Amino acid sequence: MGSTRRTGRVRRTRRVAAVGVACTAVLAALTAGSARAATPAPHWALKDTGTPDVRFRGLAAVDRDTAWLAGTGGTVLRTTDGGAHWRNVSPPGAGDLQFRDVEALDSRHAVVLAIGEGEASRVYRTEDGGTTWTESFRNTDPAAFYDCLAFFDHRHGLAVSDPVDGRFRILSTGDGGRTWRVLPNAGMPAALDGEAGFAASGQCLVTSGPEDAWLATGGGAHARVLHSADRGLTWTAADTPIPAGDPARGVFALAFRDRAHGLAVGGDYRADQPSPLAAAATPDGGQSWRPAATPPPAYRSGVTWLPHSRTAALAVGPTGTDLTTDGGRTWRTVDTGSYDTVACTPDLGCWAAGEQGRAARLEG
Repeated sequence: MGSTRRTGRVRRTRRVAAVGVACTAVLAALTAGSARAATPAPHWALKDTGTPDVRFRGLAAVDRDTAWLAGTGGTVLRTTDGGAHWRNVSPPGAGDLQFRDVEALDSRHAVVLAIGEGEASRVYRTEDGGTTWTESFRNTDPAAFYDCLAFFDHRHGLAVSDPVDGRFRILSTGDGGRTWRVLPNAGMPAALDGEAGFAASGQCLVTSGPEDAWLATGGGAHARVLHSADRGLTWTAADTPIPAGDPARGVFALAFRDRAHGLAVGGDYRADQPSPLAAAATPDGGQSWRPAATPPPAYRSGVTWLPHSRTAALAVGPTGTDLTTDGGRTWRTVDTGSYDTVACTPDLGCWAAGEQGRAARLEG
């Protein structure tokens, strides 16, 4: 028995070491670009989803092999072979819904969010890889409009709605999405006039650890990030330097690599409008935000930290992908393809998805 344990530990150590070496190599190649023609830099390799009419704003990456996509027309896809093949696992009867977020608890368990006013906002759950689905929540309040989902672990998660009666509404689950309840709003700060969340990438609500959650906003006089340290019961708000003051401007996506260090990206989603100061970073859990010295050149809707790195992250949007290697202080464009959302896994399974059925995995 002792020998078996030692062998298992050795194998796990070797796997972790191999992933660490691979991550270091990818980061070095991304940073250097394609300086050596014989060694192509890591790049987004498109994976044919067979759904050119669907826009995927929901993405859940499980590992290098397994990922879930959620998009327009009630579409949900799943791959288990690195994107070589995609299985359409859309919930029956959901063709009129707009899925904007999907959270995978593992390769077989996932929760997907449909957005919209009133009953258009719904949550579905699967326990068998999408073979069957159960509708676990349907919004009955015409004033509510749910934007994003996020989970702390396999059981506990939240969903957020645009303000109802002057405050953002938080939905909570403690059983993996089987049941949901609206949390009291006494601990939620008052919303600004015109303030809302953006259902652009499934990243307007994110978590880190067992209790911390962050909510990104725009549309009001200031683009804010709200933080909860108790799974959504109470929140504090902080202004960010990302421009707001218009329904099309604000923070569109967040990423936290731990409960202190986070990134925010956004801007103005209108193609004919500039997006200065489209990124910011926090060193203190969202209490304060610093603008990027060299931000992305345009609006960005998704962001993710590269695995096993304290300083590298990717941001995506309709005009390209940007890389930071200094914790969000400076960004540079490394790809010009159109993507709405992005996610990475500990085994270096970085995925992106967007319009015209686009899905890609970082390779090279």
